[in-house]
Amino acid sequence: MPEHRPLEPATPWVEVVATDADWDAADPDLLRTIYAQLVWVRAFEQYVLDLAGAGLVHGPAHSSIGQEGGAVGSVLALTSDDTVNGSHRGHHQFLAKALHHVEPKGLDPLAPPSDAVREVLLRTLAEIAGLDRGWSHGRGGSMHLQWKDAGAMGTNAIVGGGVPQAAGFAWSHRRAGTDAVSVTYFGDGAANIGSTLETMNLASAWDLPVCFFVENNRYAVSTTVEEATGEPRLSSRGPGFGIAAWKVDGMDPLATHLAMTEAVEHMRRGRGPTLVEADTYRFFHQNGGFAGSAFGYRSKEEERQWRARDPLTQTAGHLVRRGLLTEEETERAGAQARSVLEEVGSVLLEPDPQGKPGTRRIRSAEWPDPGWVDVGVRGDLSELADPPVVTDESSVAVADTKLIDAVATVMGRRMETDPGVVVMGEDVHRLNGGTNGATRGLADRFPGRILGTPISENAFAGLAGGIALDGRFTPVVEFMYADFMWVAADQLFNQIAKARHMYGGSGGVPLVLRSKVAMGTGYGSQHSMDPAGIFASSVGWRIVAPSTPYDYVGLMNTALRLRDPVVVLEHVDLYTSTGPGPVDDWDYCLPVGQASVRRRGSDVTVLSYLGMTPYVLGAVEEHGGVDAEVIDLRWLDRASIDWDTIEESLTRTNQVLIAEQGAIGTSYGGWLADEIHRRFFDLLDAPVWRVTGGEASPSISKVLERAAIAQQAEVVAALDEIARY
Repeated sequence: MPEHRPLEPATPWVEVVATDADWDAADPDLLRTIYAQLVWVRAFEQYVLDLAGAGLVHGPAHSSIGQEGGAVGSVLALTSDDTVNGSHRGHHQFLAKALHHVEPKGLDPLAPPSDAVREVLLRTLAEIAGLDRGWSHGRGGSMHLQWKDAGAMGTNAIVGGGVPQAAGFAWSHRRAGTDAVSVTYFGDGAANIGSTLETMNLASAWDLPVCFFVENNRYAVSTTVEEATGEPRLSSRGPGFGIAAWKVDGMDPLATHLAMTEAVEHMRRGRGPTLVEADTYRFFHQNGGFAGSAFGYRSKEEERQWRARDPLTQTAGHLVRRGLLTEEETERAGAQARSVLEEVGSVLLEPDPQGKPGTRRIRSAEWPDPGWVDVGVRGDLSELADPPVVTDESSVAVADTKLIDAVATVMGRRMETDPGVVVMGEDVHRLNGGTNGATRGLADRFPGRILGTPISENAFAGLAGGIALDGRFTPVVEFMYADFMWVAADQLFNQIAKARHMYGGSGGVPLVLRSKVAMGTGYGSQHSMDPAGIFASSVGWRIVAPSTPYDYVGLMNTALRLRDPVVVLEHVDLYTSTGPGPVDDWDYCLPVGQASVRRRGSDVTVLSYLGMTPYVLGAVEEHGGVDAEVIDLRWLDRASIDWDTIEESLTRTNQVLIAEQGAIGTSYGGWLADEIHRRFFDLLDAPVWRVTGGEASPSISKVLERAAIAQQAEVVAALDEIARY
């Protein structure tokens, strides 16, 4: 019979309970501040529900009423240098952090609020109502609250979506040599999602000072935590990843504060990440001002039991018991907060002359200017005012260079001159430069800045997004194959791409994503896609597609200076190819939005990019009967297309052919053809010609793979058709 040996977790997992003795021993100023914060957050949330009920909040109002104890108790263990982010139900987290920032010595529940406190309340209310006065000028609303000065890095509407970013904030804190920590707030639903679990693993592997704070309110909308997982003690996730964990009653703000103080001390001492599970309860439904029992998934008795544990009532009781406040004073504190919220609201609201008596409307001057709708999708390129931009390409001495050598050399040069550049991806620190040699020699030259990651694209892409939002460092992320972007789609398209615009348009997101296209290499359907069409349809990304070593160096230098996220597409076919590359100048930048005319011609303008460009040039020479002008686009995003060069060419050729390798369903040329028809219809003597791959993704079979993609022969066939037109 086998011997069974009990196993113990390698990290602590404890429950913290605050006794009356702890309440008696607590600093009176701390308890008064806790109560003041609870009162202000509760009054604010109730006021938001009132506005929502009156139709004055456009969109959801995810109330945190009942859950304030967890946010207040935890935030008061932090400083302004510490960062937090949160979930869609994040008003209480945001307000607690913002109020603690403007009043770091604490709040008194009976004192009139300072101008700074009023400003926090006003701007937060304005943001939730979608008004220009808000933190993000109304773009973020209830679910996307950000005030970076206070360390509030942004709440998030995607369940678990902000968790990887918090690991990025933590990495930046540690790399900058500070003892600051990062806290990410999320609910019981997010405790089961991949981005959260991937990030726990990554944070533990890298010993990052990030706290995973789980507000276990027992319901993900209407699904109970017991239905969603076999282990409803969600703090158990911590030891499973080697993370120290605390479980605490989130309705008890002092207990939460004591547990969080221990967790923060653990992180400040460099002992790695922590997890705090606060058992709490939202008094209302997922959204709006109705109780959950109104929708049938909770009983009134359950709600009564939890309301009896209201964190405001508990805290007030201890303050009265200790003689720190009277019952009349606790009531006066609440009345004052409600009155101030009405005053703050009057700045934004006015009587509605067309409504029923007592109804209000938003003051017209508070709405954002509709003309501002697209401002801030990307930056204005002011960061490129000083770099050595090359417009005369003959000014850089060149010699035959292998493209993969240019990739590694220019990255080494940028890491040498900019200590803020950090590279991460799977195997980039091993195999003599990753799977293709793109980081050859860099791990030894720059220890701690070439980060080999677990196989978890969602986590490390999001972590890089957090580093970029933090702003002190510039992450370069390598995806081994472009197809893997689907694994990290939330981080790439919901988070990184939208962050600048969503949070008001002013903050940069400096991140470079390197991703390779491998069609033609026999790697099959899940390792071969060209993602240009997908990225072009996702607002926020800039896209570069170099086809020569010279272009790669200049475009990468520009990408690393931009404050926007940039995807740099690479093609495996080109890695071993030889072409012109710089001899000794590795610092030049190529201008944003400048294409390259690879061949002059008068019969048709051929637009191409990346690995298809050499096939196009070969096809034109092979065909011989059509005098084609070949333009290598280089920049592919909507804002960076070189329309001037295209227009100048079309005025002479009056025909255009778009040539790309990839499948027609995810085609880049589809939107480009539509735009050309709209912009240059009067210049065209024929509809836009297209060369693409087939409908299906490339297969493993050499024959079927070749049939699925476009190369030189397909361009020759298109030129034949053009010649007959």
